[in-house]
Amino acid sequence: MATLNEIRQASTVPVWLPWPLPIGWLVTGFGEAGDERSGIRASVVAISGPSLSHGPADMLLVAEEPGVGLGAAYAGLNGPDPGTGVGAGPPHAKVNVNGHPTPLWCVEGVPGDRAVYAGEAMGRWLWTIAWPADAGCLLVLFQLALADLRDLEWDVPFGAYSPRLDIDATR
Repeated sequence: MATLNEIRQASTVPVWLPWPLPIGWLVTGFGEAGDERSGIRASVVAISGPSLSHGPADMLLVAEEPGVGLGAAYAGLNGPDPGTGVGAGPPHAKVNVNGHPTPLWCVEGVPGDRAVYAGEAMGRWLWTIAWPADAGCLLVLFQLALADLRDLEWDVPFGAYSPRLDIDATR
């Protein structure tokens, strides 16, 4: 796995982070998909904090080129992309991406232990995958603002590594 600085320098896709982080939340890891020839074609940032109902919550933010499938793997889907419901009808949530409201739709067919939203930002898929499922409400209640870590130099608060980044653990 690459370091955050390596991901920021080599990524061809955004490295999304909610900023400011919701109160009590920490960055708990990051990852990528790609190779030396084509560069990083998908990035993932994990954040963890208190859930709205009880106990801890985890969220992954994935940016990827269409067809890569990293977001779908974390979402528990078999195909590489979020499916036909994304973009159909009014959005279920919005996030602010670099100052622009960005619609997200609930992704259907995912395991019941998580909430998955997907949309498009800067020509790439944007996925949010949250555990437990009620943690997906963060998108609506806090109207998260996402910033691209490739463009900014920040000291972000880090916590313990999230096991959610291990794709086999999310299935």
